[in-house]
Amino acid sequence: MRPFRNIFRLIFIAFVLLRYDVLCLRKSGMRRGERLAHALERLGPAFIKLGQAISTRSDFIGEDVAADLSRLRDDLPPFPSHQARAIIEAEFGKPLDELFVRFENTPIAAASIAQVHKAVTKDGSAVAVKVTRPGIEQAFARDIELFFWLAGLMDDYLPRYRRLKPREIIRTFKDTVFFELDLRFEAAAAEEMGANMKKHAVGMTIPDVDWNLTSRRVLTAQWVEGISFNDMEAIRESGFDTDALLEKMSRSLFAQVFIDGFFHADLHPGNLFLDTRNGELVAVDFGITGRLDWHSRATIARIVHGFLNEDYESVAELHFAAGYVPYHKNKEAFTQACRAVARPILGKPLNEISVAALLGQMFKIAAEFEMETQPQLLLMQKTLMVAEGVGRMLNPRLNMWELAKPLIEEWAGEQFSKTAQAKIALAEAKKHVLKLPEMLKKVERALDAIGEEGGLRLHPGSIEALNAARRKTQRPWLLLGWTALAAAIIIVWTAF
Repeated sequence: MRPFRNIFRLIFIAFVLLRYDVLCLRKSGMRRGERLAHALERLGPAFIKLGQAISTRSDFIGEDVAADLSRLRDDLPPFPSHQARAIIEAEFGKPLDELFVRFENTPIAAASIAQVHKAVTKDGSAVAVKVTRPGIEQAFARDIELFFWLAGLMDDYLPRYRRLKPREIIRTFKDTVFFELDLRFEAAAAEEMGANMKKHAVGMTIPDVDWNLTSRRVLTAQWVEGISFNDMEAIRESGFDTDALLEKMSRSLFAQVFIDGFFHADLHPGNLFLDTRNGELVAVDFGITGRLDWHSRATIARIVHGFLNEDYESVAELHFAAGYVPYHKNKEAFTQACRAVARPILGKPLNEISVAALLGQMFKIAAEFEMETQPQLLLMQKTLMVAEGVGRMLNPRLNMWELAKPLIEEWAGEQFSKTAQAKIALAEAKKHVLKLPEMLKKVERALDAIGEEGGLRLHPGSIEALNAARRKTQRPWLLLGWTALAAAIIIVWTAF
């Protein structure tokens, strides 16, 4: 970490915020959201990604600001086409003319990390060619270092916010960006998602990847002939039933999140198209995807099931059992809070229920009960909120959760079976067994600290005797730990 560089960066950030009057200190012709969008764009790609995340939380920042920030998704200034051409040629070691019959210089979309050009391959196939921005890796590395530094300061000097796990949030952000910067990961995610959607046959397709023209900084995929969901008027005029489109979206999202545990985590209208040939949905841009393990999916399903059945004691118990709320907090009070949050929302007709609003209200009571942020759930929460917004654009009178209800009930029933309960118990046991090696390492470090940093002045012979005793003492524990780990692996292997 370089604190002086971070301090200078903070000074520059403050200058930009003042320059675009984000704090509304003077009269301006632009809306507050417009000013914030311009400031984030000026600060660079990491802040643009931050703005994209904020734009999904209209429940916190308001609809107007969210609408202004949404332009940061696919409406950014492009970089010159000669730079895109140079990157492609450098990646494949060939002149562009040997790779494509035609390459359009004007990009069709420009985002924070890359831009997309239409091209035609040697075999006559129309393709979309995605190219990362020049110098993007260095820009992200600089600001992620700054974010980690600020997260550390928050941990050290603002203990009341430790429950938010700022370091883990930034680590999750860093990992997400790492996968976005290497387009081979995005290509692999698109291919996996495409196979899943074909298997489920839920009405969503994924463009095929051309691996011969894909590298770390270039991704080439099948061209999508369709209507963007950004153009909702054209979607309605296409002649396809918008309710049927909403059902396809709800079914595909349910399959991704709950059945596969692998989902598109940036499914905003700019990344969703209607294929006018067959009425299927087409999803693009797999730079951000999310994964949930089976235990997390089962826990979430049980919590949602508890809310929908107004079983608030069960909801509270699940929060404590999963470690979302510390055990020293009052369970009865948390149960009452769950009821207070859910009743105004769940008391409405099903087509008016908003899962996004429910999550938003749960966040608001988080501080009082020290509910810890769960980084592995952040992408899922964001995805559900964005998808719900797209659903309301298609039909504000029909809720995507209402259409997916039969699927949810069937899947939830499977999770509550005896077999599912056994899986949950086994998953819990596996999690604890896998922690044994790390626990043993901590014990060893603690013993080291006693002799070296604990303030004790031991004779060298005594220290050696202590170390020998420690090694003898920990052998049974090591043997027990590894035996338990091996047994757990065998049990898991045979059970699944």
